[in-house]
Amino acid sequence: MQFFVGDIVQMKKAHPCGCNQWEILRTGMDFRIKCTKCGHMVMLPRVKFEKSVKKVLSHAQQSAESTSTETDSL
Repeated sequence: MQFFVGDIVQMKKAHPCGCNQWEILRTGMDFRIKCTKCGHMVMLPRVKFEKSVKKVLSHAQQSAESTSTETDSL
């Protein structure tokens, strides 16, 4: 599964504030995620992050992809 900066993911366990939706801020060997309810940020190793993700709720808008498709159609 691929993850991109700006994606909103649902984690298996809820954060203590009661929310289980997180926004991805950084990808790579480590992931930085931010709780969408309280704004708390956490840094996780890729392996732990991938095991903890339940599903991707919304994908980030890929501006490079949308720009290239717009120029191709012209």
